[in-house]
Amino acid sequence: MNTYNLQITTPAGVIFEDDAYQLSVRAVDGELAILAGHIPFCTAVVCGACRVYDGNGEVRHAEIGNGILSVLEEKTVLLTSSFKWTEPQK
Repeated sequence: MNTYNLQITTPAGVIFEDDAYQLSVRAVDGELAILAGHIPFCTAVVCGACRVYDGNGEVRHAEIGNGILSVLEEKTVLLTSSFKWTEPQK
């Protein structure tokens, strides 16, 4: 399972920064799933559900606000107006 560096940031600061297998969010054009090796691009994301599949294969669920998703070769960055885990985190 290939992973990549994922950073999730809000105006309050960095919420998550670790290796991830997949990030699923809703963009303005529809649902997106980002995997390792995805082509670089940037898009707007909208309020809704977010799923982070961490490097151990565990799925973490969250609710996000509007924002920007930037996929680069060295890391993927989700800048969002709000972020809240919707289940207890270990």
